[in-house]
Amino acid sequence: MQHSIAYTIIDSAFWIYTLLLLARVLGSWFSEFRDTHIFRVLAFYTDPYLNLFRRIVPPLGPMDISPIVAFFALQLAENVIKYFIGS
Repeated sequence: MQHSIAYTIIDSAFWIYTLLLLARVLGSWFSEFRDTHIFRVLAFYTDPYLNLFRRIVPPLGPMDISPIVAFFALQLAENVIKYFIGS
């Protein structure tokens, strides 16, 4: 099935941002990675989005589950946008 250019751009943008979020979350597990330039760049682009969910979803002890909610919301937004532009 042939997709429109808009569909392909939306698909790619969400895929790239999902990878950035995943790298940010996984990188936060390693303290030696948190002090690197690449981690600061990842945090710059992903923390504003993650902070939306950190305000809503309280941490469960030492575990921050807000990224899980953020991933679901991102997937939902992608599906809604793709639905409206047509697949």
